[in-house]
Amino acid sequence: MLQLIISEDFFFSMIRITAPILLATLAAIVCEKGGISNIGLEGTMMLAALFGSLASYYAHSWVVGLLVAILAGVVVSALMCFFIYNLQTNMILAGTAVNMIGSGGTIFLVKVITGLTEGTQMTSTTGLITQDLLMPTIDIPLIKDIPFIGPVLSGHCFLTYLTFILVFVTWVILYKTPLGLNIRSVGENPNAASSVGVSVLKVKYYTFIIGGVFCGLAGAFMSIYYAMGWSQGMLAGRGFIALAAQAMGIEPVGGLFASLIFGFAQALRIKFSAVGIDSNICSTIPYIITIIGLVVFAIRRIQNEKKKRSAEALNNK
Repeated sequence: MLQLIISEDFFFSMIRITAPILLATLAAIVCEKGGISNIGLEGTMMLAALFGSLASYYAHSWVVGLLVAILAGVVVSALMCFFIYNLQTNMILAGTAVNMIGSGGTIFLVKVITGLTEGTQMTSTTGLITQDLLMPTIDIPLIKDIPFIGPVLSGHCFLTYLTFILVFVTWVILYKTPLGLNIRSVGENPNAASSVGVSVLKVKYYTFIIGGVFCGLAGAFMSIYYAMGWSQGMLAGRGFIALAAQAMGIEPVGGLFASLIFGFAQALRIKFSAVGIDSNICSTIPYIITIIGLVVFAIRRIQNEKKKRSAEALNNK
């Protein structure tokens, strides 16, 4: 088992799997800081993946596909914000609706746009997506020649490297910019933020749009690189896993480590399935680790709250 895990292929796969989870986690973190429980991440990513894949095919360019995927993520997120804050729709219902559209509505769109029958994978095997329409991989000079480290870190697509850079960018946005201050202020106390002249509605839109950009990148990663096309159920719950990673990580750096844990679990499932272990057993690994992670998070949160109460009690004395 250790030989399976401690290998170049395994860690390469773990990083590759972690990238879309991390992008969605960053979206969830930004939204949470803005006081938004965005459970529509899965549907937003699915719609972005579909439109990115279609644009890549019809424009014969993965760059166009990437830009369209980002645009789709932004549009879906902005519409969610409009329904929630302008039309006063329940946030959970709006997120659920987006997830349902991402699950069922995309199949309808595929049928209308491409003529493919329901359940057909819009992947490279169908001829819709060819190798030249996928994001190219990058071999990093010098690093690629380092034993073990080179094959693990080199050879990913540029979006994988960008994802890890975005962890730092997200932290800077949240804690070193006026926009980040406004997002956190609105998330903590919208009435207080409004009293000092901050437009709560505008900040909510900005928050949703930033989350939409991350979801668009995640969707593009899945369809224009990872899965080599679009197919029903291709996300396999990554949007919901991101919500768990956000709950565990809370901050961008914490979200990075939480996403790596889930990436490790997914890579472990794939590796064990490849060597002949019962797929039914392997498929439970990510969910077991998710449950363990959430339990650890809950225990840690309870302990922190107890410490705060103890400190407050001492101060009151």
